[in-house]
Amino acid sequence: MSYTSKVSSPAGGCRYLLITGMSGAGRSTVAAALEDCGWYVIDNMPPSLLASVADTVGSSGSPPQRVALVVGRGGGARVGDVLESVGLLRQAGNEVDVLYLDAPDEVLVTRFEGTRRRHPVSSSDPGITVEEAIQGERRMLAPVRDGATAVMDTGQLNVNQLRARTIALFGPESGDSMQITIISFGFKYGLPLDADLVFDCRFMPNPYWVAGLREQTGLDADVRRFVLEPDEAEAFLRSVQGLVEMTIPLYRREGRSYLTIGIGCTGGQHRSVAIAAELAGRLTSSKWEVSALHRDMSR
Repeated sequence: MSYTSKVSSPAGGCRYLLITGMSGAGRSTVAAALEDCGWYVIDNMPPSLLASVADTVGSSGSPPQRVALVVGRGGGARVGDVLESVGLLRQAGNEVDVLYLDAPDEVLVTRFEGTRRRHPVSSSDPGITVEEAIQGERRMLAPVRDGATAVMDTGQLNVNQLRARTIALFGPESGDSMQITIISFGFKYGLPLDADLVFDCRFMPNPYWVAGLREQTGLDADVRRFVLEPDEAEAFLRSVQGLVEMTIPLYRREGRSYLTIGIGCTGGQHRSVAIAAELAGRLTSSKWEVSALHRDMSR
């Protein structure tokens, strides 16, 4: 993930979450998940009106404590408007997060071809291809991505996984503590683009080649024992845990509130799942909110 500094909201004030990013990257799914867990969601919000909406929300009798604003749907978000609006909200003393949704170009192409929708950027230039429209939008939104509080890669997530990850980050239990997401994945399916730290556990013995374990996952007791009992597994976990615990205060010092850790093996079903689940358990504390996502376990 990528981050900018956060500011504390005034007592009784609102927490704002701007949802933006690449067209086709999952804004509708994220907005629905936020609404289900108590956020007040305003969809298709022109960035130039964000400050005035904030004034209206803040002046109401009982303003909602958490407001999510979906901006840029339809390719209409101008970079300058988004960045300026975020600055104005923060200057007014609000707590503001910016969630940027992203996915690899080939995934976005497939999604648009599957829905037969025209890419919003191509509306102003009908002669360009979907690939060219996606690349143009990516260039245009690069400053917004760089200034986002969190960048979420949705390319390898199905709807249920995206919903679960959204709730883990921004659900009822989320607050001012560091939100840590540990993602197990298979290198054969590609790196998670939003991972801050990536660790490779392919050096460990592979349960895939053991009779009776191939059909199981890293959440099953037999596989967990096979992966975690060797001395090198314990040494690896201690080293990773120590590095993460050492760097979390440094990330917090830089204003970061979200940290994504990738744990990879070949297929993302056995070793990485067991290590990610064990690491999540070890990192759980009163200071940090930790969740585990097993991206490729069901493939």
